Amino acid sequence: MNTNSSSQSQPLWWQPALGRDGRVTGAASVAQCVRTILSTPKGADPLRPEFGSDAWRYLDWPVPRAVPNVIRESVDALRRWEPRCLNVRVQPVIAGEHVTLRVNWRLQSGGEGYTEVKWR
Repeated sequence: MNTNSSSQSQPLWWQPALGRDGRVTGAASVAQCVRTILSTPKGADPLRPEFGSDAWRYLDWPVPRAVPNVIRESVDALRRWEPRCLNVRVQPVIAGEHVTLRVNWRLQSGGEGYTEVKWR
């Protein structure tokens, strides 16, 4: 079962993507959490200073040198902060100086999907 997130290429909003009942569930919830984890620098959440990823540290690096580090930081952060996912795989989509991370994941409860996060 492939459950792709419906908001892969949409801009990141500060508001959670809520359904009619005010909750996000299943694959949509995982996709939202993946985007939140990867777009939050460590230290930005005062109540959870270790939350997020350190991928931002490589923004000024040349793309060929930055990408392996960004992938490592992304996988580490997702393994720590999104326990519903197994077999997290991060692939870079490089277009010149712009990099989008395609995160493929499989849920512990079954099903799989992916989320795209613009890194740079």
